[in-house]
Amino acid sequence: MLTIYNSLTREKQTFVPIEPGRVRMYVCGMTVYDYCHLGHARVLVVFDMVVRWLRASGYDVTYVRNITDIDDKIIRRAQDNGESIRALTDRFIAYMNEDARALGVLPPDHEPRATDHVPAMLALIDELERKGIAYLADNRDVCYAVRRFPGYGKLSGKSIEDLRAGERVEVAAGKQDPLDFVLWKHAKPEEPAEAKWEAPWGPGRPGWHIECSAMSSELLGNHFDIHGGGQDLQFPHHENEIAQSEGAHGGTFVNYWMHNGFVRVDDEKMSKSLGNFFTIREVLQKYDAEVVRFFILRAHYRSPLNYSDAHLDDARQALTRLYTALKNVPPGPPGAIDWNEPHALRFKAAMDDDFNTADAIAVLFDLANEANRSRDSKVSARLRQLGSVLGLLDRDPVAYLQGRDVVVALTGVEVAASTGVLGAVAGPVADIESRIAARAAAKKAKNYAEADRIRAELLAEGVVLEDTPQGTTWRRA
Repeated sequence: MLTIYNSLTREKQTFVPIEPGRVRMYVCGMTVYDYCHLGHARVLVVFDMVVRWLRASGYDVTYVRNITDIDDKIIRRAQDNGESIRALTDRFIAYMNEDARALGVLPPDHEPRATDHVPAMLALIDELERKGIAYLADNRDVCYAVRRFPGYGKLSGKSIEDLRAGERVEVAAGKQDPLDFVLWKHAKPEEPAEAKWEAPWGPGRPGWHIECSAMSSELLGNHFDIHGGGQDLQFPHHENEIAQSEGAHGGTFVNYWMHNGFVRVDDEKMSKSLGNFFTIREVLQKYDAEVVRFFILRAHYRSPLNYSDAHLDDARQALTRLYTALKNVPPGPPGAIDWNEPHALRFKAAMDDDFNTADAIAVLFDLANEANRSRDSKVSARLRQLGSVLGLLDRDPVAYLQGRDVVVALTGVEVAASTGVLGAVAGPVADIESRIAARAAAKKAKNYAEADRIRAELLAEGVVLEDTPQGTTWRRA
């Protein structure tokens, strides 16, 4: 039986969907004005894993991941670039989707853009105002009166006396209370027309928090099963979502709140000021995208994830071990997973324990060891099947080990050209195989010094030769 750590109750709880057999899930997505970074990669991969497991468990899942395509940073970036907001956000949405595909992330069922749902946001603000929870401030912003919602602070676990204004952009003047947050931002004269919508309180645009309350309710209803996002969103964003949605509609907004842990770089917080801020594209210039996905899933989603080249190198070697087992023992015909088989049973128990991918991946290594020992194609088939549940091990093992298919299978040629993956991993395959043939000829002529020179030369270029009774094969180091 699946258990989920619920950030709201601060404990693992047995998962019981609102509707039997159906799961409705919303995850806060990206603000699209720049390339996605490693923190975004973790959110994308973690909740892709959650959806995959829910579906593998037989649930009919509706997955919504939103896009914030209007806020102060977006407006400033578009103005700095001398382009329209739509042109900027369209471009970075396309880049985001390329990054997601590269990481093996399946598209959500719905990916709403905030700017397409402003009428729903206006209706929600109007309802909050009608109930006396929202008010028009002196500067003509519409604000939420935090102290008028009795449950404020229940997600973050903070008392209202301890809280401070946590607004993502500048604190609005004219608030009745420093804790109040903006629902509707009154338009500034210097802002472009495309950043303004007509409203009963005057032209303006929605605040950040109201977006997700409105879009989730529109697409999933006022009460749904799971809401997820990064740990940094727990307060104030998700706290404010609860206040808005429950303040407007009454009753429970979300049953289970999930938050993935932070990403650190060499045991330091990732930040541009520290010079350790990496985009997904920068990482993919050095590492295969499946290695990055494996690295993320190898840690439990709630634990901190420490990024370093050493950890990525270790992940690459570990994933190579799994693919090597599949190469050496080709899997038998695919079929349905037998969840009563001991390895599958352990895998399921791990995933049902709050999506414990670390323990689930340990099962994959046990299967790889068993496949290497027994040479049983059924065992390697099981390894591939269970790996596929996590979005891993779906590629041809030889092609993965040689780095041949990473561009086409994971990103597509156009994506590779823009991310730099092609130059990092494709390599001159024909040249490698020509030198392997030359080495074989040298060995046949008993010129072992030349054969050893070719092997060492290839190894220095990151190509490992493996001599077998069937001939010489190769893989990337």
